[in-house]
Amino acid sequence: MKIIAFGGSPSKNSINKKLATYAAHLFENAEVEVLDLNDFQMPLFSVDIEKTIGQHELAKAFLAKIATADILVVSLAENNGNYSAAFKNVFDWCTRITAKVFQEKPMLLMATSPGAKGGASVLGIAKNAFPFYGGNIKATFSLPSFDANFDVVNEEISNPELDSQLRDIVKNF
Repeated sequence: MKIIAFGGSPSKNSINKKLATYAAHLFENAEVEVLDLNDFQMPLFSVDIEKTIGQHELAKAFLAKIATADILVVSLAENNGNYSAAFKNVFDWCTRITAKVFQEKPMLLMATSPGAKGGASVLGIAKNAFPFYGGNIKATFSLPSFDANFDVVNEEISNPELDSQLRDIVKNF
């Protein structure tokens, strides 16, 4: 079983990438590949640029990675209540190639933030929107107050109750 995981942020220290990586490694007998949005930097999408260059090769590469997955583990960053601009740009370029960006792959959809709501706004937006783009969302998880609930040294959720919730989700996935 192959898992493609990524955080929806270009930050080198992305807390969402850390959460996605942790969650992906909870699946037993899985090969995990963690994508970095920085490897898919493209010009800001516009139809004018698309007319000039056509379908961007990095969008094709992102979709090819998704195609190799049996399961997607995605944790979205929340910027002003919505997707990060970096994720949205990759997503926009990909939708010009296929509307089914997530290719009906079973998905664990998550979010975290430094705040107590744990990215609830972006998680709600994605939960409603992703099924239209081939997102087969099997479960969702929000980790509130990342700094208080995630041990960055040991790269794991430090809150036993929240860790147990995520482990149960993975076990029953």
